[in-house]
Amino acid sequence: MFKFLCCVFHGLVFLCCLSFAAPIKNGLLMNGNFEYAPKASAMNGTEVMGSNSLPFWRIRGFVEYISSGHKQGDMFLVVPEGAHAARLGNEAQLIQRIDVKKGSLYSLTFSVARTCAQVETLNVSVPPEAGELPMQTIYSSTGWDSYAWAFRAGESAVDVILHNPGVVEDPACGPLIDAIAIKELFPPRYVMGNLIKNGDFEEGPLVLGNNSYGILLPPSIDDRNCALPGWIVESLKSVKYIDAPHYAVPRGRRAAELLAGKESVIAQIVRTQVGKRYMLSFLVGDGSNACNGSMIVEAFAAMDTVKVPYESKGTGGFKSAHLSFKAISARTRVRFYSTYYHMRSDDFSSLCGPVIDDVKLVAH
Repeated sequence: MFKFLCCVFHGLVFLCCLSFAAPIKNGLLMNGNFEYAPKASAMNGTEVMGSNSLPFWRIRGFVEYISSGHKQGDMFLVVPEGAHAARLGNEAQLIQRIDVKKGSLYSLTFSVARTCAQVETLNVSVPPEAGELPMQTIYSSTGWDSYAWAFRAGESAVDVILHNPGVVEDPACGPLIDAIAIKELFPPRYVMGNLIKNGDFEEGPLVLGNNSYGILLPPSIDDRNCALPGWIVESLKSVKYIDAPHYAVPRGRRAAELLAGKESVIAQIVRTQVGKRYMLSFLVGDGSNACNGSMIVEAFAAMDTVKVPYESKGTGGFKSAHLSFKAISARTRVRFYSTYYHMRSDDFSSLCGPVIDDVKLVAH
């Protein structure tokens, strides 16, 4: 009876994989946490054999199905979501076709961990849009980071592709992937005279309920879209998107954490009138994540700047700040970064930084 039920299950999974596209809603992609395993007959050790053997996914190249606690040399691999993850070897790909709304903006979120190589990258694409996530910097002490990447759907059915472009000596080396999810994003609007769009950071990528480390927004200056609508991450390092269930957020449910000093910059370009004066206001605080010490957030607009000091005890709190400036062009770039680098005091290996929220720009 058990064997019969297993055959029925795998048959249903196979039929689902053959379907043209999986209907999509906000949340994990189909088998986005890889808890549906390949058949035992499709496995060679940890390697998945056959392009359609991983339920709901198509694979190309050397793809491994990894269980939490899998030992690699002297290292045990940890899985962030559930008990299983996928590892992409040299030039390997994970592909899933999904139904979307043509013309709509979406964010993909996923967790990724570096394994053997010291320098790895992960390409994510929904053709014709593509991005590259450098993984030289690991931001959390767990070895896992969660990223968000945005795309605008050019068709009603698209392929989500995760690709390891690396070529290393050991073909089994490559990034571990888990918890792949999607969320439809909506265009930010001006609110009550505020020229900053999405200044409260409420519209952004999906944060899964068990994700306590936030979502990294990679540099987006070269990408068409940003997973944080209205904003640009115009720096070498990422900015973290945090939520109230896991962090102290100054106002509302979401905020941005500046992780890597002057290498972690968030900006927005707003329309202004030449010669007119404006007031920029915002909140500076800490995320109650053991990020202690003397912090300074620097804000820039037109030819003016302000440095906002904040003494963090790492237990939450915030203060308000203002910058008055005169517009010198029809487009003004508003930028924020942290003067210093900071590390969490509870593990001394996770990057952290000041939090900004409730950004407003009004004429005066």
